[in-house]
Amino acid sequence: MEQSWPEPSDRVKELIRRGAEVASNPPEEWLTGLQDATLSGVILYPIASDPALAALVRQSDTAVMLHWAAHNLVHPGRRVPPNIDSADALAVARDLVRRGLDLHGIDTYRKGLIAAWSLWMQLCFELTDDPDELRELLATSWASMSTYVDDTIDAITVRMAAEREQLTSGTNADRLAAVSLILEGAPIGRARAEQQLGYRLTGPHTAAVIWTGGDAADLDAAAHALARHTGTSRPLTVVASASALWLWLPGTVVIDAGEVAKELADHPDVRVALGRPGDDLDGFRRSHLDAGTAQRLMTRLRSRRRVARYDDIALISLVTSDTTKADEFVRDTLGELLTADQETRDTVAAYVAEQFNTSRTAERLYTHRNTVVRRLTRADELLPRPLADNPTGVAVALDVLRWLGPDGPA
Repeated sequence: MEQSWPEPSDRVKELIRRGAEVASNPPEEWLTGLQDATLSGVILYPIASDPALAALVRQSDTAVMLHWAAHNLVHPGRRVPPNIDSADALAVARDLVRRGLDLHGIDTYRKGLIAAWSLWMQLCFELTDDPDELRELLATSWASMSTYVDDTIDAITVRMAAEREQLTSGTNADRLAAVSLILEGAPIGRARAEQQLGYRLTGPHTAAVIWTGGDAADLDAAAHALARHTGTSRPLTVVASASALWLWLPGTVVIDAGEVAKELADHPDVRVALGRPGDDLDGFRRSHLDAGTAQRLMTRLRSRRRVARYDDIALISLVTSDTTKADEFVRDTLGELLTADQETRDTVAAYVAEQFNTSRTAERLYTHRNTVVRRLTRADELLPRPLADNPTGVAVALDVLRWLGPDGPA
């Protein structure tokens, strides 16, 4: 195969090598453009709407193109062998099969190719303005890049077939199939669903989505910690992907997000999103959808929170649906309080929560009432409008700020 591959001229080899130097360490805007394009379009919405799976696919697609650049640094213009033995490629193949998204996943690589080719063409025009060189450079590059992506897709398709064979013969496949039907509102009988799930669907349920960007073994540990915290002996656990578990806790349970986060201290890459309790099939479905909403918000805001309950983020989800406007709202509402010390901001939030009672605020913060009064006076000096004129807006802005990632408002 290698012997039949056309050999480019030495000059074009050098141009490819120089371009590969740039592409091997691409500017941030290149990576952002490539990753955004990878999951664009209606067809890929099922992947793009799942934060854990979307992140994994973007990471894998980026690695695929970086592999092409790295190979061309050493062997410019030669046929690039597919790189499918990486952990990312294996995880993507496994996850797409588990979700029944095989064909959708293949499309991400083609979209990645189009985006990468557009960036590479711009680079080629910067490398040379000689028509003959440019013509050979573009022709050689396109043959190399497109063949590499085709070879990668073929290899991943084979991998997916193997994963499908393995997964469709296990009990988790039966559970995932039954759960998917329930979540889609399909007409599946309760008795049949309970038999496949090994779980009673009558009564109350609380759903959780557990995901990780690290070791998948942490998922089981987190599920056990959550069951232990709630005193649940027989939760329903479904492996949704290589990096995510879906969990349902039967009965009426009380979950303290802070305490669960403490129990997960040894698993720093794990995140947990919790839905509202719900009864029977409708509650089973709704609680999971709530948990998914909380998961998407945590991912979208790059929140530092480890555990989130839907009840805690319902308003924040609405306010931050447009992150640019949410940033503007926080800046305009808080003014200089945005950059004040954490104690002052916490005092304002507690004061509003305690219905403007300074004594209860002091008790809540374990501090002296006079200290609370001084901090509130300072807050009024920093806010664009006095707290008494806009208590709800300030409270919401502070809550948004608590959920934002390390960068805060843009």
